[in-house]
Amino acid sequence: MTGKAKPKKHTAKEIAAKVDAATTNRGGGKAGQADRSGQEKGGHAKYECPLCKTTAPDIKSMQIHHDAKHPKIPFDESKLVNRHAHAGQVSECSKPKPGIRGSFKK
Repeated sequence: MTGKAKPKKHTAKEIAAKVDAATTNRGGGKAGQADRSGQEKGGHAKYECPLCKTTAPDIKSMQIHHDAKHPKIPFDESKLVNRHAHAGQVSECSKPKPGIRGSFKK
């Protein structure tokens, strides 16, 4: 006997989601290790705290971090390290760009 109200077949949406999840690089493992470490393009985080080297994707997030972790020191945007400006100068056009969802497969 089959289960109550359980569909017997997979929907096209569910299959497409599984294929997309299996073939798209989400930044995990060895493929995303260089991106997370910031060796090539600076990683996902653009700014780095000059005091504790914590990274943040934008100035607003860095200001929130600074207010929470360094409340006695005044926040100064000019002291922030822009990781994309330093690392992105090497060779951006030498690697192929990923597709619309981050996958090289079409």
